[in-house]
Amino acid sequence: MAERGLLLGIDIGTSSSKGVLVTSRGEILARASRSHETSYPHPGWVEHDAETVWWQDFLALCRELVTAADGRPLAGLAVSGIGPVLLPADAGGRPLRPAILYGVDTRAHREIEELTEEFGAEAILERAGTALSSQAVGPKWRWLARHEPEVFERARLFLMASSYLVHRLTGEYVLDHHSASQCDPMYDLRAGEWATDWAERVAPGIELPRLVWPTEVAGTITAAAAADTGLPQGLPVTGGTVDAWAEAASVGVSDPGDTMVMYGTTMFLVQVLADPRPHTGLWTTCGAFPGTYSLAAGMATSGAITDWLRKLVGGDFAELVRQAAAVPAGSRGLLLLPYFAGERTPLFDPDARGVIAGLTTGHGLGELYRAALEGIAYGVRHNLEAMQASGGEARRLVAVGGGTQGGLWTQIVSDVTGSEQQVPVETIGAAYGDALLAAVATGAEPGSWNPVATTVRPDSARAAVYEEFYAHYRALYPATRDTAHFLAAQQQAADRAGAS
Repeated sequence: MAERGLLLGIDIGTSSSKGVLVTSRGEILARASRSHETSYPHPGWVEHDAETVWWQDFLALCRELVTAADGRPLAGLAVSGIGPVLLPADAGGRPLRPAILYGVDTRAHREIEELTEEFGAEAILERAGTALSSQAVGPKWRWLARHEPEVFERARLFLMASSYLVHRLTGEYVLDHHSASQCDPMYDLRAGEWATDWAERVAPGIELPRLVWPTEVAGTITAAAAADTGLPQGLPVTGGTVDAWAEAASVGVSDPGDTMVMYGTTMFLVQVLADPRPHTGLWTTCGAFPGTYSLAAGMATSGAITDWLRKLVGGDFAELVRQAAAVPAGSRGLLLLPYFAGERTPLFDPDARGVIAGLTTGHGLGELYRAALEGIAYGVRHNLEAMQASGGEARRLVAVGGGTQGGLWTQIVSDVTGSEQQVPVETIGAAYGDALLAAVATGAEPGSWNPVATTVRPDSARAAVYEEFYAHYRALYPATRDTAHFLAAQQQAADRAGAS
């Protein structure tokens, strides 16, 4: 394939942003990353400032990567980001408040119940494909109207991380079909278009963005954006998408049964479907490519727990992994529920809380860290079983994300699930998938960019141990749910008292 110009991919994540400069053959010429802070102003609230986090990260990454191009021509740019999020904006696209993040932000309890009653749970599942939960954008619009009416009254547009960048770069007000399909109950999954009647009831007066696919060119770099970024005016920019779906594209998850397991701040799974298969405990969405659908599952925390432990003890990940690797399967009798920020799929319980069962003074940091990895792996198995119950089939698991490094975590997940996982050469994630989407949008035929580097196979002896532990994992949540809900209420009351 002849070289068609270089491609840029930039992704805005929960705790960091990443970018790559790639040839049309998929060769990575340069990488860049920036860490940023996520705001937690109240329990259950998770926010980003669009200007200081999304835009400033984009500028820094873009300038670094454009410099690395060293004058070689650019062919296209694609962006992705955390989602679905709600960023209300005025008619000019200027943010009116910090963005309310995806399912980890659980503030809209009341609104989820209201809208479910208003439209009907069965009708929502049939039309939108997914039951309302903290992942849905619609209840957060209703929350905004109730709690911040002055912001809602000024809002005319709504943006996500990717569409905010596309708007600033091109002036186009668009949203990709996949991201729109997570704006429940505002998108009709089977019709492939906005459910305008429901959207008007959920967010009256808000202009809905033009729908595009992540593989379509949404617009081109304006003169103002060129001056800000160093990108050439007229450079094609794709429609963008949610990071997990760009990440799935980066590792060739594209055929029915292909399933991505993303090891990040949160654990996320995407399984490709040939047709919609709604399930009350999962998200059914459009895929990244026209004509495809997907089942998705997301845990509220995963890497966030391991990072919490690391910060708590002041250690580093390499040492934690070394200690955990020396601990046998089962963490010498520890069992952890990884619901440190509530749980998303398949429980949809924002008031679930973390539990460490079996703890004694004889346990050390290695046991705690391994128990965290095992608890997350049990959560992965729980979600894979929900996918199977919905009619999906995980024919091929592909592991991606920062948590694949070192091999311990992926091995534990394979041992717990009893499934092989393919680990590709590049696990940089969504930014690399963005570059691939840009290649498709600008007419390149990227083929297979990212071959399999290793295959992680389950160990039968450890799998037998985990089989027994998994049964107790599934029993531990219902056994502790009432206590967890009581404690969650106490936490919320303490926060309200502290804020008054």
